[in-house]
Amino acid sequence: MGILKGLFRSRDKPRNATSGSAYAFFLGMSSSGKRVNERSAMQLTAVYACVRILSEAIASLPLHLYKYNDSGGKEKALKHPLYKLLHDEPNPEMSSFLFRETLMTHLLLWGNAYGQIIRNGKGEILAIYPLMPDRMTVDRDEHGRIIYKYNTSSQDAPTTAGGTVTLQKKDVFHIAGLGFDGLVGYSPIAMAKNAIGMAIACEEFGSKFFSNGATPSGTIEYPGKLKDPVAVRDSWNASFGGSVNAGKIAVLEEGMKYSPISISPNEAQFLETRKFQINEIARIFRVPPHMVGDLDKSSFSNIEQQSLEFVKYTLDPWVSRWEQAISRLLLDENEKSVYFAKFNVDGLLRGDYQSRMNGYATARQNGWMSANDIRELENLDRIPEDEGGDLYLINGSMTKLKDAGAFARKEETADEDTEVLELDEQDDSGSGNKRGDNGTDTDNKRHNRGGQLV
Repeated sequence: MGILKGLFRSRDKPRNATSGSAYAFFLGMSSSGKRVNERSAMQLTAVYACVRILSEAIASLPLHLYKYNDSGGKEKALKHPLYKLLHDEPNPEMSSFLFRETLMTHLLLWGNAYGQIIRNGKGEILAIYPLMPDRMTVDRDEHGRIIYKYNTSSQDAPTTAGGTVTLQKKDVFHIAGLGFDGLVGYSPIAMAKNAIGMAIACEEFGSKFFSNGATPSGTIEYPGKLKDPVAVRDSWNASFGGSVNAGKIAVLEEGMKYSPISISPNEAQFLETRKFQINEIARIFRVPPHMVGDLDKSSFSNIEQQSLEFVKYTLDPWVSRWEQAISRLLLDENEKSVYFAKFNVDGLLRGDYQSRMNGYATARQNGWMSANDIRELENLDRIPEDEGGDLYLINGSMTKLKDAGAFARKEETADEDTEVLELDEQDDSGSGNKRGDNGTDTDNKRHNRGGQLV
């Protein structure tokens, strides 16, 4: 047994080799000399904008629980208890939008999102509450099973305040970001701390520069020996330093000379550096620059395409993470083959009004969308069924799909009638062209049989 146990032992404990995620920023100092962590990074407008764009985009997408029906299609599982938790409110204190926004923010900053699953005695899910990633540690027990250790604080419930709570895998809703072991995600802030640190340094430089009245630092030269240089410096700073003293004229005495020694913002390419760092942060989160206010590379012809690429290459991976985590952690083994969660991203891919109308016209004329299908996508009221709202039509005369080819059958019937009439004409040809007693032409009567002119 010992040999088999050694061969089939579980993997090592989940680890996060970088500072951040579930661990503190012990090595949070960047190459620019600025300390970077999740909260200091959020003070940058570019980071805040990227996190807000992605979290609000995921939170605003419609989320439904579907069920496969007998015909092979899908329908909303409105009666399933998980539907209300995903679509309406995961817990009595939060809406679905706020819950997904919070977890997505944790996922973008710490690389992991955790939620505590509350179940009843039958194992049914009653609520899901978000947990702070910086207080969560992923570990293994003595049997190699994954466990979650959560450090509570005084702000939590009084029964658990100040202690460590061990949660089993079935009680934690965990969405992991990019990582090396597939179990724990790494913090994007920790991985890109040098780029973010440089942005913080540029912003601090600009703040100090303008707080000093946009005046660079310098030296005061004196031909003799000063008795109290500290007093002279303090007097200079009090009289001419700071933004409140900007524009004042300095009067120098006894041969004093002021020489600036700092590099001007123009020489340091201050504005170019700040703009580059904004693009760098947008690149980290894979957000198009025009969504964070940089319109240099955007135009009327490509901005819609950039928005579509944002949905395809940025949102879709996050959506897949959410959908698979919901199916894996919130559904039973028997339910996974019947139920599935799905985000609706069609609203973000709609395009402009003209493009949508052209697409609807093609779908309508080719018979794979009805009038009510189109009206539901445009949030319009349904047309009653007796008025043809659910009819599927094809191009041409807009014939019902089941009646397609009826015109061919009518032509075959018409050809058969013509042949019968020709035989009748041959049978009556021996009598010649005769008129009846009332003076009418018998041939005209023959060609008007059944009230139809042949």
